[in-house]
Amino acid sequence: MKLKRLKVWGGNIVTVVMVITIVVMAFVIIASKVSGGDPKVFGYELKTVLSGSMEPEIKTGSIIAVKPGGDMTDFIENDVITFQQQDGKLITHRIVEVVGNGDNVLYRTKGDSNGTPDSNLVLADNVVAKYNGFTIPYIGYIISFAQSQNGAFLLLVPGFLLLLFACFTVWQTLAQIGVTTGKEAKKEQEDSCAP
Repeated sequence: MKLKRLKVWGGNIVTVVMVITIVVMAFVIIASKVSGGDPKVFGYELKTVLSGSMEPEIKTGSIIAVKPGGDMTDFIENDVITFQQQDGKLITHRIVEVVGNGDNVLYRTKGDSNGTPDSNLVLADNVVAKYNGFTIPYIGYIISFAQSQNGAFLLLVPGFLLLLFACFTVWQTLAQIGVTTGKEAKKEQEDSCAP
């Protein structure tokens, strides 16, 4: 009886995880396609980190939540910011020095695992957002792929797994009904043969 309950609980947990996975993946794919960029949740943008320059705090392949907007001249040393380089690439690094004041603020930045600070100072105008400390390791790889042209197929994988699990559950239930019906038929036959 305990094994049966354990199987039921395990099946329910697998179902819930798969449904949540499908919903999250659908949200990420749809939000990124609609916005034309990174998905937003409660005013935070989810960015994918594909380099190891901020390890160990931010692992390669993580997603991070950053808060866009606000006063980009108000950051202090040790804040982690996301900024745009001249080539348009976004970088997330830690501020190691604030240079200037007022409207002429520049930031010297450095990746935590890099040996030296970045070669160029960052203009306050190039700061896109501030990192708030929220990160989920390795999900960035999935989101990055989901945003690609072939990424929509990711919705099919958990859906297919959910379908297989549903078929297995139906098969298992039908087998259980067959066993129960067979036992009842055998008992009825034994009862009718008894003197």
